This record gives sequence, structure tokens and C-alpha cells, in this order.
Amino acid sequence: MAKKTKDYDSADSPHSVGLTEAKTFRLATAEKPFKLELGGQLGPVDIEYETYGTLSPAKDNAVLITHALSGDAHVAGWDKHAAASGRVWRARKPGWWDTVIGPGKPLDTTKFFIVCANFLGSCYGTTGPSSVNPATGRAYALKFPLVTTGDWVRQQAMLLDKLGIQRLLGVAGGSIGGQQALEWALAFPERVEKCIVLAASARLSAQGLAFNAVGRFSIMNDPAFNWGEYYGTAGPQAGLAAARMLAHITYLSEEGMHEKFGRRATKDKEGFGAEFEVESYLNYQGRSFVERFDANSYLYITRAMDYYDAAAQWGGGDLAAACKRIQAEVMVVSFSSDWLYPPAHCRALALALSRNGQPVTYVDVPSRYGHDAFLVETKPVGSLLKNFLVRRK
Repeated sequence: MAKKTKDYDSADSPHSVGLTEAKTFRLATAEKPFKLELGGQLGPVDIEYETYGTLSPAKDNAVLITHALSGDAHVAGWDKHAAASGRVWRARKPGWWDTVIGPGKPLDTTKFFIVCANFLGSCYGTTGPSSVNPATGRAYALKFPLVTTGDWVRQQAMLLDKLGIQRLLGVAGGSIGGQQALEWALAFPERVEKCIVLAASARLSAQGLAFNAVGRFSIMNDPAFNWGEYYGTAGPQAGLAAARMLAHITYLSEEGMHEKFGRRATKDKEGFGAEFEVESYLNYQGRSFVERFDANSYLYITRAMDYYDAAAQWGGGDLAAACKRIQAEVMVVSFSSDWLYPPAHCRALALALSRNGQPVTYVDVPSRYGHDAFLVETKPVGSLLKNFLVRRK
């Protein structure tokens, strides 16, 4: 049997950005705190980010990548300090979008300067619930204030100011990363030339809200949750694992799950244990997620995901009115089997733009991979990204 080849490059591959090191920027201090959209303020605030490629002398080749719920700033290459930083899972694979970012890849780092920043409330280097609250000397836990997609975009804008980038050639993201990309075009219309929204729409559906609610319920009703004050203990592992298992189902599709698992049974019959392969797979997803993610961060990020509504924020409930603010050329990409952000919802965003006569490209990619297709369908997604970014008005 032929040896299976990996779908990613080694650090010394000419198509890899190689070994990477995260950087940290102090966004706000106690004296000059970061003011939040829903009220309140934070200081100090640190933001972790990575960059790849070289910023052109004209500073006109910058592309911002915005990550999804469990993502981080490590979008490409191999983390040089994965083991030392305690993020040992990063040593096993490269950044989460390494398939499309690197020399000669669709987001070619010999042409583009790529920036990706971890957002507020996460647990991957940017200030979040697990960070130390200077007022108490302990983790913020649920004393951390609520954050929004708008807060994330403003913190990214402050980072770009620090990097000397006033205008983006493009901003691109999938899922809630796609909502951040849309928010960039709305909040800073003069700073964005191209906006790429993948597997996302102007707001989450009621069904999506429901899934997030059940995930949070699972975490908060785990006996080990202790109203968020679990740091220094094992924490709500069962609740977080259950939340991840539920969410992961929404990232897949019925067709894809049938093809991958069907009703195949595991070798060992366990009664109420994992008798089917799909059960074993979800158990693995839950366990591995607990090893690398903070339950409080999950609560805050999913709530920010719930709150986002571009029409309400910018158009008084009218999406077309909201989209009038946008100056960027927009590409909206849906995936045929995505039922978290279904094609009809993505198409509605594209239609709202077209009603204003604004330049918009809408593509529905046939895929059996569900919501995760924006990460899995490397060839069509990469081609769309490349062609859209190099095309000029």
C-alpha cells in the first residue's frame, strides 16, 4: 500500500513560511484603557499576532486574515516555540490555514504581507477571561466584560495603525472570521479595498443561536464550572467537551458524515459507550478541544457571535441600507452543504450589496464538507482568493 502523503508542508519546504514566532502588542494600558462597545473598559490589553511576507514600500499589499471561534493568530507555518509555550498541539501541525498561505500558494507571501491577530476574549495570547485581572491578582473569569465583533475589528485596526498600515488590500475570514471581514468593510469603509466573506452572513440564524445556547448550558451546568472560578482545577471538562461535540456536528454535513462514518460500528461493543464510529470521532473532538481551549473563552466568543447583526448595527434593521456604507469590492462565498451559515443567508448579503449597485461577487461552492468546507476545500477556495485579490477595479 502506498504511503499516505500529508496535506501540509514541512517547515523547510519552499512553499512554507517556515518557523514562526508570535508577537505581542500592548493595545491599551490601565491609564489609557480599551473602551468596549457594550460599555466598560479594559486595561492593560495585549494582542497576539503573526505576520508573514514583506510589507511593500507603498504599504499596499497587506491582507488581514480574521480567525474563527477556536482559531488563533497562528494561521501559517510552524510555531517555533510550541512546546515551550505549552501549546504542544501546535507542534503536530502547521497553522490553521497553511494550505493557502505561503510562497507560491494562493495567498502568496512573496507578494502579500499577511497579518493575523488573536481577538479579545480568546485564550491564545490576547487578553481574555483566563488573563490576570490587575484589580484582584487572579484570572478575570466571569468578571471579564462582554466583547463584540466590533471590539475585535477595532483592536485589529489599532494593531494595523501600529504596523503603519492605513489601507488593506484585503481582509478575509471564514465563519465568525467572515463576520469580522464584513464588519471591517462597514466600520472602516475607507480602509478596505477587498472584502472576502467565507461561510458567513450578516447574522447568525435562530438555529445557530440555539446551538450556541446549548453549548453554553453544557459548560455552565458542569459541576466543575464553579461560576467560572475554576482556574487551578481541572475545570468543566465534560461541559466543554459536550459543547465542542455539539458545535462540531454543525460544522459537518449529513452527506459528509454518512460518507466518513455511515453506521459503522466500533470494534468493541460498549453498551452506552461509543459503539459507532461517529460517536468515537465526536468523543475525540471533545477530548482534544478540552486540552487546548478555555471554557470561559468559549462562553464569551459564542455570545459575541450571537450578538453580531450587521443590519441592526449599521442600517436600522435594513441590510441593504447598512451595506451602503461599504466602499470595498466584496466577495461572498457559501458552501452548498453548510447549514450553520446556509447559502440562502450568504446570498442575501450579496443581494443587499447588489441592490445598491455595489461591486459584489457571489459564489456557492459545491461541497459535502458542510461549514468546515472553507478550511477543507483548499483548491476552489484558494483559487477564489487568489483571483479576487489580484483583480483590480
